[in-house]
Amino acid sequence: MSPAIAAAVAAHRRRERRRLAVLVATAATLIVSLLLDLATGPALLPMRAVVPALLGQPGADETVSVILWSLRLPMALMALVVGVALGVSGATMQTLLDNPLASPYTLGLAAAAGFGASVAIQHGGWGLPPVLAVPGAAFLATSLACAVILGVGRLRGMAANTVVLAGIALLFLFHALQSLMQFRAAPEVGQQIVFWLLGSLAKADWLNLAITAAVTAAALPLLLRQCWALTALRLGEARARALGLPVGGLRLGVVALISLMTATAISFVGTIGFVGLVAPHLARLCIGEDQRFLLPLSGLMGALMLSSASVLSKVIIPGALVPVGVVTAVIGVPFFFWLILARRLPG
Repeated sequence: MSPAIAAAVAAHRRRERRRLAVLVATAATLIVSLLLDLATGPALLPMRAVVPALLGQPGADETVSVILWSLRLPMALMALVVGVALGVSGATMQTLLDNPLASPYTLGLAAAAGFGASVAIQHGGWGLPPVLAVPGAAFLATSLACAVILGVGRLRGMAANTVVLAGIALLFLFHALQSLMQFRAAPEVGQQIVFWLLGSLAKADWLNLAITAAVTAAALPLLLRQCWALTALRLGEARARALGLPVGGLRLGVVALISLMTATAISFVGTIGFVGLVAPHLARLCIGEDQRFLLPLSGLMGALMLSSASVLSKVIIPGALVPVGVVTAVIGVPFFFWLILARRLPG
C-alpha cells in the first residue's frame, strides 16, 4: 500500500472514530436528560430516590415508584421516541429532497395531524373515547396528506421540487382548515383544540408509547438500509442516476416510511415543530453528510432536544406544565436564526 493511500485510510478511520465518539457522547447526554426529566415535575424528586425506584431495587420509595412508573416514565420515554422519529424523518427528508428546510412540519404533515385532531375534538370523537378518536383522526389526516404528496410526486416522477411544493400547498391548506375549525368551535372546544395544537406529552401512556415505539423501531432499520443510497443522492441527482440509483423509487419508498413514522408520532403528542428541522442540522454540523452516522445522530439529537424541552416545560412556570411544542419553538427559532446568520445551512 502506497504512503498516500495509507494516509487516506488512516484519516478515514480517524473520522469514523470521531463520529462514533460524538454518537456515544450524545447518547450519554441523553441518559442524563432522561434522568432529569424523571426527577422534575410539580413534585421535585431527589435523584437518589429516582434511580433505585427506576431500577426496582429493594427498599425503594413506593410513592416515588408510583409517580415514575405511572406518570413520568411514559412521558419521558415518549419524548425520546418521538424525538428520534422526528429527527430521523427530518434528516431523511432534507437529504432526499435536497432541501435544508424540509421536515415533517414544513411539508404539512403536522398541520394535517392538527386538522384531523380538530375535527375529532369538534365532533366529540363520534362517540369513541377521546384517547382513541383524537389520535386516530390525526393519523388518518396525516396519512391522507402523505398519500396526496406521494400521488402528486409520482405523477411527476417523484421530482424533489414537486414533493416540496405539494407539501407546502398542503401546509397552507390544513392550517386554513384548522383555523376554520377553531372559528366554528365553542369556546371550551376551541381551548381543547388549541391545547392539542400546541403539542404536549401529557397524554402519553404505556399503550400509545408502545404503538409509537413499535412503528419507529420497524421503520428505522428499513431507513438505515438506504444509507449508502442516500449518501450517493447527496452528490446530486444526476450523479446518483449515473451510479444506477433508482431515484424515483427511492424517494417513493423512503417518503412512505417516514410518513408512517411521523404520522404515528404526531398523532399522539400533537404538533411539535422545529425538532425535525433543527436536529438534522445539529447532527450535520457535528459529523457531516455520511448517512450511516447522520441518521442515528439526527435521531439522538431529536430525542435530546425533545427531552430537554420536556424538562424545561416543567420548570419554566413552577407547578405548571407548559406545552412542550411551545418550548421547542422558543428554543428552535433563535437557534435556526443562528444557523442562517452563521451561513451554516447548505444550499
